[in-house]
Amino acid sequence: ITGDSGTGKEVIARAIHNAGPRAKQRMVGVNCGAIPEHLLESELFGHVRGAFTGAERDKKGLFRDLDRGTILLDEIGEMPPKMQAALLRVLQEKVVRPVGGTVEEEVNTRVIAATHRDLDEMVRDGSFREDLFYRLNVIEIRVPPLRERLEDVPLLIDHFLRLFAARYHREKRTVSREALKRLMSYSWPGNVRQLENVLLNAWVLCDEAELEPQAFELPEERGLLPSPAMSASRARPTSLDAAKEEERERIVEALNASNWNRAKAAKLIGMPRRTFYRRLRKYDIQ
Repeated sequence: ITGDSGTGKEVIARAIHNAGPRAKQRMVGVNCGAIPEHLLESELFGHVRGAFTGAERDKKGLFRDLDRGTILLDEIGEMPPKMQAALLRVLQEKVVRPVGGTVEEEVNTRVIAATHRDLDEMVRDGSFREDLFYRLNVIEIRVPPLRERLEDVPLLIDHFLRLFAARYHREKRTVSREALKRLMSYSWPGNVRQLENVLLNAWVLCDEAELEPQAFELPEERGLLPSPAMSASRARPTSLDAAKEEERERIVEALNASNWNRAKAAKLIGMPRRTFYRRLRKYDIQ
């Protein structure tokens, strides 16, 4: 399963697992880039007691522990070369030998791999084994970035708002038509994960039953948006203090432009009102 970070590759993997004959068995995901090589080998293939310092008892490893289940090898492109060779043997022979062991055991575990890397390019530059690539690449599912499927945004919004309501035991909220237009015009570089976090931020900070455009903080729209009252150009801040001072000045200018109406000033700079009020207290703006 290939696709940018945050597109929902693990969700796709779990859907595949749940739709197949192994659905009643377990599925476990492991991030191949987040675990050191010597620990990853033990995590996947297990070890025998005394195989290395700290190995006080036998460990089955995920391939044996998930018999007739599914293992998701997430970020397979980050797997070290030595582990790639070991994984290739497991896939070819369907046997596992634990670290420090002498006996191989048969395994029956479905393998789903996922990555945001271009494995074709990694094969060409020698950082990923060609034989392992062809062994894994039986069926490829490409998950497109959210910017290529903006028609999914309304469905995802409805899904996440229902999820938040159930999780926090509160009434389900809605998004206004203007807010939906704003969310659908955004490029979503962080994909579905970013959309979920933006929605949660608005859901937590706003009290209204219907979320308006100013409730959503989108990274490229933070701070003051261009307006006739605030058209002077500024240099990019070079430190955290400079960034804070620039934000304070923009808030004051927005207040002046709106005759010190805080709600209008917050809307003018595209900042949720609660966040705006916190900034007023933070910068001691009276």
